[in-house]
Amino acid sequence: MPGRIPPAPPPLELRRVRLWRLRRNPLRRRGHLLQAWIGLGLILAALAVTPIATFLVGDVAYAHYTRTAQHQAETRHHTTAVLLEDARRHPEPGSDEAENTRYPTKVRFTDPNGHTHIAPTDVQPALAKGSTIRVWAGTDGKITDAPLSPSQIRNRAMGWAIIAALCVHATAAAAYGTVSRILHRRNLAAWDTAWAETAPRWTTSS
Repeated sequence: MPGRIPPAPPPLELRRVRLWRLRRNPLRRRGHLLQAWIGLGLILAALAVTPIATFLVGDVAYAHYTRTAQHQAETRHHTTAVLLEDARRHPEPGSDEAENTRYPTKVRFTDPNGHTHIAPTDVQPALAKGSTIRVWAGTDGKITDAPLSPSQIRNRAMGWAIIAALCVHATAAAAYGTVSRILHRRNLAAWDTAWAETAPRWTTSS
């Protein structure tokens, strides 16, 4: 049809060159340069913020778990419990799996106030009824875990510090991806506009 502008051809695929958005070339648009500077800025910002976020989050987590361990030490006690039944036998006695396996078994223990409690806990295989074990119990009379140890506190704090560092980099990557999509759409729109102005000089009416 006379006067009809053909659709714009897709932009040429640029040969992969390092830092091509920062170098002068015929196909580089203002959006490409802006994207490159934004990406560089986000990298520098992530590198600067990561150690700060890691230290702050790790310090807060360490303080939190230290208080938790102190509270646990105040509300839990280590006591002796007596098995009220035989523990299950492992199908492969003496194996490495048997050494690491524990079976739930009812035990009886006494709290610091002299009250007797019966509760299930995990014990080694094949322990006979009447055997004694050491357990941690809370003020509510329930068997629980031991208070957090210093190594557990450090490991949990380090875990939160690592998560904080990953979140900083994930946020920077998400921001760059969002900006890249916006600029890519703008570049395509600018390409269509430029082609609409150029196409009439490249086509002839029939």
